[in-house]
Amino acid sequence: MPLIDPVLLKSRLGLLAGRFDVEALDVCDSTSSALSRRAEKGAPAGSVIVADSQTAGRGRRGRDWLSSPAASLTFSLLWRFDGPPARLSGLSLAIGVALSAGLERLGARGVCLKWPNDVLLCVGNDYAKLAGVLVELSSDRRGAQAVIGIGLNLLPPDEALPQPAAGLSQACQLTPDRHDVLAAILLELHRVLETFAVDGFSGVKMEWQQRHAWQDIPVQILGDGTEPLVGWCRGADTDGALLLETSAGIERIFSGDVSLRRQ
Repeated sequence: MPLIDPVLLKSRLGLLAGRFDVEALDVCDSTSSALSRRAEKGAPAGSVIVADSQTAGRGRRGRDWLSSPAASLTFSLLWRFDGPPARLSGLSLAIGVALSAGLERLGARGVCLKWPNDVLLCVGNDYAKLAGVLVELSSDRRGAQAVIGIGLNLLPPDEALPQPAAGLSQACQLTPDRHDVLAAILLELHRVLETFAVDGFSGVKMEWQQRHAWQDIPVQILGDGTEPLVGWCRGADTDGALLLETSAGIERIFSGDVSLRRQ
């Protein structure tokens, strides 16, 4: 029996219960892959697949996303927009706003964002990864389609990872029930996605900047096979591009990993 009960979840979604069609699975290859297959068969916007565990979970830049029952929450949401995918720049940043706002609804403290799609938790004087976002875009005759994959650590991972990781239990006085966590995130996703459909990333840019962990501090942009770009991080532009202030002026960064330059 899956750890998420769609009937219990609907009771927590209130007036928006009818906006989401939730399917809970014990295990799947990846919630995004499973949802994409359903989307090809005409699944409606608002479809959600949540799984206790994934055998082939995907993260950004081809990385794996590990998940295990009770210790994590992994799900994907299908959403559709008018127009081509090109108008959805900055969507992954907007999803980060919704995810962090949803956790704050539950009393989480110390949640912040890292460009372009990581949710972090402030732990002492450092940051640890709390959640990740992977948005996969496509289009058909109905417009643009986004499969939004989210992986959230409910408990700190036991296994050794290449970067520090944290769990929601470290951000809340009492660890919330999984149904409350998923409902809070879905409610904020609805709010943010409705805003994004009208105003793009500019509609939630201020919320993102307020949670931005690297705002106005020295960073380096690490790219594959290129020299690091070093400068002061000035946040994100209205299209989601990272703004890096260097000796040559403001540069707009559209891809890459951002890491804090230690001094």
